[in-house]
Amino acid sequence: MTVTAVHKDPDALTMTLTAEFDASPERVWDLWADPRQLERWWGPPTWPATFTTHDLAAGGHMAYHMTGPSGEEAHGYWDVVEAEPPRRLVFLDGFANEDGSPNDDLPRNQGRVTIEPLAAGRTRMSIVSTFPSTEAMEQVLEMGMEEGLTQAVGQIDAILAEGVAA
Repeated sequence: MTVTAVHKDPDALTMTLTAEFDASPERVWDLWADPRQLERWWGPPTWPATFTTHDLAAGGHMAYHMTGPSGEEAHGYWDVVEAEPPRRLVFLDGFANEDGSPNDDLPRNQGRVTIEPLAAGRTRMSIVSTFPSTEAMEQVLEMGMEEGLTQAVGQIDAILAEGVAA
């Protein structure tokens, strides 16, 4: 399986997902940089994503929605803080209303993605989600974040198996 570990640290208010891939760091970065590839894995298999805005640069904004099995939509956005291809991405992750405006009833967190080369052409990707409070962390975990992110990242191997990015 792609995901090698998920660690929750309530004291540090973090959840860290680690995955390893048979691909170069540049190829793994492409999974974030190309919105069509990102749509294929961001979100669990039963909630695929559609990115309507994709500006993966410091100061950029990304907007998306995930569509559930009954057609319902969950909206979200990222405000990109740092983007250092192919090694690092930092973004503020928030829930959005249907019109794309921030949904302040749900917590935001910071996502920090680190992509690092390993031996034999493999790559490790870590996604650290940092929450503003214990309550926010508990709320998002109760909504299924750990399972959803694990399932989402678990789809990457199939994309990589298809070959190089188009």
